[in-house]
Amino acid sequence: MTTAPVPVQVPRGGGDAGLARRLAAIPYELLLLAAMAFVAGFVMLPFMSPQSAVRSELTIPPLYGRTLMACVLAGGATLFYAWIWSGGRRSLPQKVWNLRVVDRAGGALGWKQALLRALLVWIGPMLALAAWPAMHAAGHGRYAALFVAVAYVWALVDRDRRFLHDRLAGTRIVAG
Repeated sequence: MTTAPVPVQVPRGGGDAGLARRLAAIPYELLLLAAMAFVAGFVMLPFMSPQSAVRSELTIPPLYGRTLMACVLAGGATLFYAWIWSGGRRSLPQKVWNLRVVDRAGGALGWKQALLRALLVWIGPMLALAAWPAMHAAGHGRYAALFVAVAYVWALVDRDRRFLHDRLAGTRIVAG
């Protein structure tokens, strides 16, 4: 069943939200993601370490289990945010900070555009993962995490102060 995106009216005088406001909302979004990760980890624990459920001791799952868990968490977060951003919906942090993700015309995102934005948010983390082996071999592996900030630092050089994933997805974050 497909539903048409709900038109979103950008409030009079409210255009793009300021960079400081958008950056300040990110830690709140990370708290929401951490809560989702705890729930997913709790649900997945019997599948990752079935022997620890019987012996009442925790064990570290094998590499394939940890990789699977990371993929489940990343995929779940991507689908969650694609759903949240489509059809004019907002996450709890967006409601608190009075932010809304809209398309170029100021309307609500459709499913495809919201999914594209959610996938593009992973640019920084993927760059960090790709850079880590070379940086680790050179003794600077801890600095690979700085690549996570690439999409957000992009707003400092973007003419409209958009994050990289917003520029590529054709979206923007507005106050309202």
